[in-house]
Amino acid sequence: MREQGRLQKAVEITIAAGYQMDKDAFEFLTTISAVDDPTDVMSKALQKIECLEEKPFFICKNLLESVLQEPEAETEPQADFTSEPAAHEPLQQEKPRQYPEANSPFRPYAKDVESEINVLEDPTGKLSSNGSMEDFLHYFQDRFKRMEKLLRQRMDLRAATPISEALKSQAKAKLKIIGMVTEKREAKQQLLVTIEDLNATATILVPTKAPEEVQKKAQMLLPDQVICVAVVKTRGRLFMAEDIIFPEVGQKPMRRASEPVYAVLTSDIHIGSNKFSKEAFKRFLQWLNGQYGNERMREIAGHVKYCLVAGDVVDGVGVFPGQALELNIRDVHKQYKMAARALSRLPEHIEIVVSPGNHDAPRKALPQPAISEEYLPTLQGSRRIYSLGNPCTVSLHGVEVLMYHGRSLDDIIGSVPGTDHEHPEKAMKLFLQGRHLAPIYGGKTTLSPENRDFLVIDRVPDIFHAGHIHVLGMCNHRGVLVVNSGGWQEQTDYMAKLGLVPTPGKVPVVNLQTMETKVLSFL
Repeated sequence: MREQGRLQKAVEITIAAGYQMDKDAFEFLTTISAVDDPTDVMSKALQKIECLEEKPFFICKNLLESVLQEPEAETEPQADFTSEPAAHEPLQQEKPRQYPEANSPFRPYAKDVESEINVLEDPTGKLSSNGSMEDFLHYFQDRFKRMEKLLRQRMDLRAATPISEALKSQAKAKLKIIGMVTEKREAKQQLLVTIEDLNATATILVPTKAPEEVQKKAQMLLPDQVICVAVVKTRGRLFMAEDIIFPEVGQKPMRRASEPVYAVLTSDIHIGSNKFSKEAFKRFLQWLNGQYGNERMREIAGHVKYCLVAGDVVDGVGVFPGQALELNIRDVHKQYKMAARALSRLPEHIEIVVSPGNHDAPRKALPQPAISEEYLPTLQGSRRIYSLGNPCTVSLHGVEVLMYHGRSLDDIIGSVPGTDHEHPEKAMKLFLQGRHLAPIYGGKTTLSPENRDFLVIDRVPDIFHAGHIHVLGMCNHRGVLVVNSGGWQEQTDYMAKLGLVPTPGKVPVVNLQTMETKVLSFL
């Protein structure tokens, strides 16, 4: 990294930690950047500040000078889990850097807690599509039936009229009809929406004089989405829209764990990529072992019982044109070997749940089966790991978590006004409102026509965890904690072309008893 880039990185980590440098400190850091790494100096300065009872408002030159004058502690050579060892070389546990006050014994609370993990939904072993026309027909029929059932669970929609019956209704009759969106088009500054059920098709006009809220909902409609529309019948076969009703999750109280155990939510590690944030990930592993962070961070680490990885464990090979130029490990088996070595360094009392993403080894079409033992033999042979499909739902101490990598977020962001890569949680909310993880067929997301649509959100989760976008985002939607966990990959050329600025090294940690969420940074 060039001097200017390293200096900029030092400024960024200072601001991220909640501090600023005074003028003399910045000039001093600029001067030493030709010899010393300013990011390393600033990291040590921030560690030193953590020991102070009274924290300064500004970082001064004297503090930086004192950091440089401190002798380096002698440490054993660190093992590098991203480099393949020689055949005779044993895997060594690295001796990580510590915060000055992290000298007390680490006694993790979660080590004495029995795990309570149940797999509620997993497509692995249930996939059988041949890709025939009949398979596609059965797939969309299943989607419609299950989405219709969700809509009819609402008291006001139980008596919704089939389209074939609605077409026979008298003019000015007010009805509610359920259908799958097959077309949306502009006509004379008005919006025409075509929907169909299992037996008939209806055309619905959203007039310009419709309430603003109805017009806003109409703009959000996606192809192949199942909705209910409150309409007025015209003299012909046309219907006028009065309201659009999405399946939407109902407001619900969150289920909570009976004791204070935490879950780490992460994704998009991308081991094998030359943009993988290796040092930050090492600090993350050290933290979970009680070897990094101040006392508060170590206390949090001690309560972590679960680590959930929502896809893109490795960068893969041949995922996109020219990818080889961005890889430092060009064999997918070796990538997974490194991933297994890294994850095996989590404390044994932490349960690991892994599901695949579009860069992982299973097929790219959704739903994806689990990453097989062929790719993660080292990890599966050394400890218990839950390797599940994408999407999947697990119960952790009674708290239900829907894990989905998030490939279809690209389709949503490219189709719905007001959504963007900077706020992935907004697009994730649309999945909950529509009760489907990939409503658009024929976009960037490849869908496999299974007999059952595994992407329908039948169960309303307590936590909805996704990744793919590489940007941290969180919100609460009608009692569901929505988390996009960012990732561990720095900005690639492809991200730069999209104008996407990732947030690597930031990890959401959820207290399953209180549902309080903290974000820890390991940059």
